[in-house]
Amino acid sequence: MILPIAAYGLPVLRQVATDISPDYPDLQKIIQNLWETMYASGGVGLAAPQINQSIRVFVIDANPYSKEFKESTNFKKVFINAHIIKRTGEEWSLEEGCLSIPDIREEVSRPYNIRIKYVDEQFNMHDEVYEGIIARIIQHEYDHLDGVLFIDRINSLKRTLLKKKLSEITKGNIKTAYKMIFPRLK
Repeated sequence: MILPIAAYGLPVLRQVATDISPDYPDLQKIIQNLWETMYASGGVGLAAPQINQSIRVFVIDANPYSKEFKESTNFKKVFINAHIIKRTGEEWSLEEGCLSIPDIREEVSRPYNIRIKYVDEQFNMHDEVYEGIIARIIQHEYDHLDGVLFIDRINSLKRTLLKKKLSEITKGNIKTAYKMIFPRLK
């Protein structure tokens, strides 16, 4: 089922998501909803907090980057209870955006390499190392599990310049090609 994306300003995007167990209610349905919602919204990754679920689950399909970054070809995974163990390598900048913060794209610096532990849909444990664009996408989605948004990783002057746009998103004064849910205004 295609679900609305949580918009900037909703508290769920600032919460630290919780680890889950294999018997978490409707987990396979949640994962399917993440895939369907991500594809319908034109994303390459989507974290459970973005569909208003504060649990440590995200999905990635990096294939749209395959022309520019060969390592992203056919990279499609589900990450459950993910925890980045180590970030290494030189930081590199690339423009990022987020379905929860539409129409805003900014340069974000991130470490080139990561080591991450997580379980897959069958709750098999993985301890893996990624680099480049894959590490970047994972870090972006992983941040959602810790209540961090990509705009938190840009300098304060740029964030100040974005205040009006962010306020408009919070108020729902934006148009997107996908459904969104916005904070209730008082």
